[in-house]
Amino acid sequence: MILGFIIPLAYLIGSISSAIIVCKLMNLPDPREQGSGNPGATNVMRIGGKKAAAITLGGDLLKGFLPVVATSLLGAPSPLVAFAGIAAFMGHLYPIFFGFKGGKGVATSLGVLLGFSVFSGAAFAITWYLVYKIGKISSLSALVASSLSPIYTWFLTEDPVLTVAALIMTIFLLWRHESNIRRLLAREEN
Repeated sequence: MILGFIIPLAYLIGSISSAIIVCKLMNLPDPREQGSGNPGATNVMRIGGKKAAAITLGGDLLKGFLPVVATSLLGAPSPLVAFAGIAAFMGHLYPIFFGFKGGKGVATSLGVLLGFSVFSGAAFAITWYLVYKIGKISSLSALVASSLSPIYTWFLTEDPVLTVAALIMTIFLLWRHESNIRRLLAREEN
């Protein structure tokens, strides 16, 4: 019975916007109306600094991680675990509480990957960090780390269902970064 509620509950958890809540609590401008207009940790850093961004990042990461881990702890099969992760991720991208206009999904997908396998999530995070150290461009780091996440998931879990879930998140993440990709190609990305 509980398993039937997992997907909708994961979506609702994903729909909670850490960026909007953090900005309200810290008396910062609405991230949807400042900077890039994206309710995510990178934009919160632009408008509120490192502390606000770190809290936002943690919240977005947890809302991907918790539904996956909870589903696993309930003994659900791999497909249900994967669907819980995708539902939380989609909630972040298309939150019911905020007119279906959410963030780009980087931190939430990292949380989901950590829930699938700590090693898959760590590989994602290390890739992001190394690319950022070299290029100093957050979006490029996210695109590279996300593009490699299905490969990491396959080699570190050997679970085809979780690998497909990682691939689905990658496709949506790349699509949500379409404007960043255009700017990167034009060498205009900050």
